Amino acid sequence: MAWSSPVFRKRGGGGGGLGIAAVAYIGVDYLRHLSPSWHELLQPLLWIVLALIAITRVPFYKHWSAELRSALVFVAALVFMLCTLLYEMISVRSVTAVLGLNWHGSTAPLPDTGQWILLGLNEKLPQVIVNILRARIVGLHHYLMLFVMLAFSVLFGSIEAPGLGIGARYMFTMAIGRFLRAISFASTILPSPRPWCAASRFDVPRHPHRWAQKFYVPYASDSQAIKTVIHQDMVYDHGVVQDDEYRPNWGFMSFLADFLRPVPTGEPAWINLLKKAGGGCNDLLYSGHMLVAVLTAMAWTEAYGGLSSAFIWMLVAHSAQREVRERHHYTVDCIVAIYVGFLLWKMTGFLWPLKNISQQARLKKLEKIEGKLYQAAKDSDLDQVRDLLEQVDSAGQNKNQVGRERAMHFFGGGTIIFALTVVVLAFVLTSDG
Repeated sequence: MAWSSPVFRKRGGGGGGLGIAAVAYIGVDYLRHLSPSWHELLQPLLWIVLALIAITRVPFYKHWSAELRSALVFVAALVFMLCTLLYEMISVRSVTAVLGLNWHGSTAPLPDTGQWILLGLNEKLPQVIVNILRARIVGLHHYLMLFVMLAFSVLFGSIEAPGLGIGARYMFTMAIGRFLRAISFASTILPSPRPWCAASRFDVPRHPHRWAQKFYVPYASDSQAIKTVIHQDMVYDHGVVQDDEYRPNWGFMSFLADFLRPVPTGEPAWINLLKKAGGGCNDLLYSGHMLVAVLTAMAWTEAYGGLSSAFIWMLVAHSAQREVRERHHYTVDCIVAIYVGFLLWKMTGFLWPLKNISQQARLKKLEKIEGKLYQAAKDSDLDQVRDLLEQVDSAGQNKNQVGRERAMHFFGGGTIIFALTVVVLAFVLTSDG
């Protein structure tokens, strides 16, 4: 059959239902636009069914020792990712706050060839295709959930163990990508494709920060002033710099006031200022949404393969043109995010799959009994063949591993409960995962 060809063969060697589950999840979630009543009924039901199926597989999973070896790396990657996200949240607000709302509302967006092409195609393509390209089929939370489904599929043998290994690689790669992204957009502030965005999302002063008043405003539009500052390589315009910033008492975090620029009538707590942003307006190069999408697609391609991976990449392409079409990002932001995500995922290949320490023991055992196995197969002695293969399988297990079987099941149950709890909290407490 065609389905047995290498193109459709999964890396883990089994579990062909993962692609069907992914398509079902995307289809059911899109019902929120077609039939909200059916969506409210089917989406929780699908989540419950998938969670119960995963839980029922826990007692039959045979690679908890590999998961235990990956647990420390997983936790370290999680902590690293949370730290980079905190730095990114500070940078997102600061690039908006430093120039003030007046600059964001009056500065024209950069010319974007990709936006022109999409507008031109709207006039050339059939309306049904244009409607499909405009449809909000997939978002950030979909890609996160697709990866969660991929990681849990290790319980069914769809991908290679350990599942925590691919989870650690995903979070570590994302952390590096988000850190590089924050450095990129904080280095040069680009005008948003949506000039009204800053006023609608951020409660910051309308005037520039004193840093911008000193280093940017005097040389922003006067070409002669720009030539002079280049020639002297020093700030030469010593005009009046107003410093009437409101600085709340945030204790040892008071230094953040210069970056977050709160207003007296706004949110008093610094942590709430970061949580309320929900994404910035000038955090453009490169797109964080597209980075997550590409990392999810790369994980599917490397771990699972087949037609389902092609489906994920089609979703990535659809998301990229929507980001440009809806003017959330410039075209360059999406293009850079695609190849940065690809290169970063390849760079972190050392994290997953982790080396199976029992593989060499099994190979050595197989070499010793190769003659007996061949003779048993030649004699059609299936009982002898089964006994010899069991010896090979047990060669990778030491005596202590057999004695710790109960502890491994306890660890497995705790891991599944912890993972499901984190997933539920991420989707309940955040707007987009």
